[in-house]
This record gives sequence, C-alpha cells and structure tokens, in this order.
Amino acid sequence: MALPEISRSMLKNALVLGAFAILTVGIVAITQLGTAKRIEAAQREAKVQALAQILPAGSYDNHLLDNIRDVNDPLLGNKGPTAAYLATRNGEPSAVILQATAPDGYSGSISLLIGILADGRLAGVRVISHKETPGLGDKIELAKSSWINSFVGTSLQSPDESGWAVKKDGGQFDQFAGATITPRAVVKAVHKALQYFDEHRAELLTLRETDNG
Repeated sequence: MALPEISRSMLKNALVLGAFAILTVGIVAITQLGTAKRIEAAQREAKVQALAQILPAGSYDNHLLDNIRDVNDPLLGNKGPTAAYLATRNGEPSAVILQATAPDGYSGSISLLIGILADGRLAGVRVISHKETPGLGDKIELAKSSWINSFVGTSLQSPDESGWAVKKDGGQFDQFAGATITPRAVVKAVHKALQYFDEHRAELLTLRETDNG
C-alpha cells in the first residue's frame, strides 16, 4: 500500500533529521576528543613550566613528568598520596620536587612545590594555591614579594633547628607586617619537607627501571 504524499514527506524529513543528528554527534565527539587532547597537552606543558621554575637551569636534563613516584607521609601535610618529581642529570638523580601542604595558614591550607637538590639544599619553593589575605599573607607569592626566595640554599642543617622559624619566634626568616601566621606556616611546612627528604633520601633519589624508560 503506497504511503500518502504527506507521510512520505514526513518520513523523508525524519531520515534527514536523523542523519543530521548522527553527523552532528560525530562532529561534536571528534571535536571534544581533539579539544581534550589539546587541553591535556596544555596542562602538561603548564605543569612542566611550573616545575622548571623550582630548579636551577642546567641542574637537570630529563623530562620531569616522566620521572614520577607517589609519596605519602604526615610530614608533607597532604591528605593522601601526591606525586614527587625526580630530576636527573647525565642519568644520575640531581634533585626532587615534593608537593607539600601547610595546613595552618591564616585562611586555610597553603599548597607548595618544594625543590630539594640531591645534597639536601633547597633549590626553590613556590606556592601553588592559597587563600591568604590580599596585601598581607599573599606576599608568599613570588609575584607579590621575593620572600619565598629566602629558602633557596638553605638546608635541614643550615639554619639549625632553632633557625627554622620566623624572626618573631627567634628564627631566621622574616615575617610580614601584620601577617605572621602565613609565613610561619610556610616555614614550618618547608622544614617538615626537608625532614621528610632527609628520612627518605635514598628512596627518593634511587632510579627505577621505569625512570629510564
């Protein structure tokens, strides 16, 4: 039985719309896949650049994101396992970058990246997130103050135990006018990260088979 003209027209339109919908979904899926890959690549590159700011130029020659191990210890202040990035030069470990958290900032937790050279000296420290007061506690950011660079070259032994505090508490490190809690929290977190490195130095600086591909 032949379909009425109107029914054939509706069927044709439905098929066209269906085909268009399938095509659209396919294009969207392909676009999202391509976009996701570009976003992932951009995020990876941003992380590489952030990590590169921690270590001195020429101190490593590997790709830091290819040499990762999970670490988890109360001294680091994190709520769970986090990545540690091993730097190597000429096939030998030269430094490690740890992620640490200062839980006792003035307005909440302060997340840090802490680079430690193989000999135990600090290569650099960067704040990656915080909620400290603008104009006061936010001076822990390199963009706002050079204070964070005061850690470069220090170690667990230099200064000694008493020196790992802000000057108001008898230590070596400056505090901020009107904001002592924030730098105190960061100094404490960096000191604890050095203690963690000292206790786990061999483990952190031991190359694994996967580290060499």
